[in-house]
Amino acid sequence: MAKEEPPSVSRDLQELQRKLGLLLESFLNNSKVVAFMKSPVGRFLDRHPFVTLTVLMFVTMSAIPVGFFLLIVVLTSLCALMGAILLEGLVISVCGLSLLCVLCGLGFLSLALSGIAMMSYVVVSCLMSYCFSPSRPLTQQNANIDCQLAMKFTESERLIF
Repeated sequence: MAKEEPPSVSRDLQELQRKLGLLLESFLNNSKVVAFMKSPVGRFLDRHPFVTLTVLMFVTMSAIPVGFFLLIVVLTSLCALMGAILLEGLVISVCGLSLLCVLCGLGFLSLALSGIAMMSYVVVSCLMSYCFSPSRPLTQQNANIDCQLAMKFTESERLIF
C-alpha cells in the first residue's frame, strides 16, 4: 500500500486566501456597497478600520438589549391603553436608564474586544508570515508543525544559554 501524502499547509492557505479574495472582491463590487463606500460615512469608515470594527461589534451586541427595551415599551403602551399611564411612565423611565447602563457597558466591551481582535490579527499575521516566508529553507517549510515548534524551542534555548 502506498502512503498518500497530506496536502501541503501552505498550498491550503494559498487556496483559502484565493477564495477569500474572490469573496471579498464580489462583496466590494456590489452596487450598494460601492454607493455606501462613496458616501462620507463610508470614506470615514474606510480610513478608520478600528472604529469600523468597534461600531460593528457595538451594533451587534446591542441588538438584544434594544430589542428587549422596545418589547417593554410596546407592552407598557398596551397596558396604558387599559389605564395604567403612571405605571407606563415609571417602567419606561427605569428601563431607559437600564438600557443606557447596558449600552455603555457594551460600548466599553466592544472597544475592548475590537482591540483584542486587532492585536490577534497582527500577531497571527506576523506568525504566518514568519512560518511561511520564502526566505526560509524548503526543508523547514515542509516539516510538520510539531517539528517546527521543537526547532524554534531549541533555538530559543541556545539564545538563552
